[in-house]
Amino acid sequence: MEGVITIDGPAGSGKSTVSILLAKQLGFFYLDTGAMYRAVALQAEREGVGPEDGEALGDLCRNLELRFEEGETGLQLYLEEDDISSAIRSPEMDMLSSTVSAVGEVREAMTELQRKMGSRGRVVAEGRDMGTVVFPNAIHKFFLTASTRVRAERRYRERIERGENVPLTEVEEDLIKRDEQDSTRNIAPLRPAGDAIIIDTDTMNIEQVIQTIHDAVRMKSL
Repeated sequence: MEGVITIDGPAGSGKSTVSILLAKQLGFFYLDTGAMYRAVALQAEREGVGPEDGEALGDLCRNLELRFEEGETGLQLYLEEDDISSAIRSPEMDMLSSTVSAVGEVREAMTELQRKMGSRGRVVAEGRDMGTVVFPNAIHKFFLTASTRVRAERRYRERIERGENVPLTEVEEDLIKRDEQDSTRNIAPLRPAGDAIIIDTDTMNIEQVIQTIHDAVRMKSL
């Protein structure tokens, strides 16, 4: 799968920003799988489907009409004709998406959809199990990480910029809970693929991370 670049990592590691810019530079499609799971969480909440009802969640996933479109402010996610790009970015959707993504029926349905989207090639796929589960045969795999404190500070700034009034300690606590949920779930736990290049972004800016990925892709392509 030469046309697929996977970028995995925990929340706040910088993978979303890096993936968006990398895809733009390469002229690739950016596949935001985290947003897709958030869409499942949002629709489940709207329909009153609990995370314990795997069968209903599986049916919900298979009937979701999701599409990404380039908008004035970047890539927008639509659920049918509803732009849900902002609605899925709340702390509640952050935790609920982690919960529903651990449900087997959800994982199966979304993995199938993500592979279908990735089959076009020339894709930067960002998530938590892109290199381990969804695209295990991808040639270019990366796993971004950073210390909990640095990731919390990044998330804190994002939320303040969105107009939220939240203490840094709460953001850090939420992040620790999310890490615990993602890394200990039985299905597709958060971990780097065995052949992924691990990049610690603690002391790196976005440009440096992207350059590191560019260099690694170029070396493998020689």
